[in-house]
Amino acid sequence: MAQFDHVMRLCDHVRQTSFELHRYLRHGHLEKIYENGLRHRLRKTGLHVEQQFPLSVYDEDGTQLGEYAADLFIDWPLIIEIKACDRLHEAHTAQLLGYLRASRIEHGLLINFGAPRLQIKKLALLDDYPDSSVELS
Repeated sequence: MAQFDHVMRLCDHVRQTSFELHRYLRHGHLEKIYENGLRHRLRKTGLHVEQQFPLSVYDEDGTQLGEYAADLFIDWPLIIEIKACDRLHEAHTAQLLGYLRASRIEHGLLINFGAPRLQIKKLALLDDYPDSSVELS
């Protein structure tokens, strides 16, 4: 339960920081600008943030199939996928869920800075059901 509380506090902190960044920059920039800005602001608060962090993708038998780069990876339990588009689509949710399943990380945030209103979705894999997920946005 302590791990879950830590992740939820971390998500709240990332949400607030994202809101402040979006309020300052507004929408209309490239995704990389928001990624750099969020990394910068989170690091200033003392969090360990990795940008374009390589994560391995595994098959069910443990064979490594390849790697992808998480936009931001924070304090080990949280992947952040950043978008700068007019609105979030199901494909974006599927992308983050695929990253979570393949890398065996349980928690992720999907953040869209590209719309006039900031959009954030919290996604979590369910421990007891590896093929299931829950959206906590």
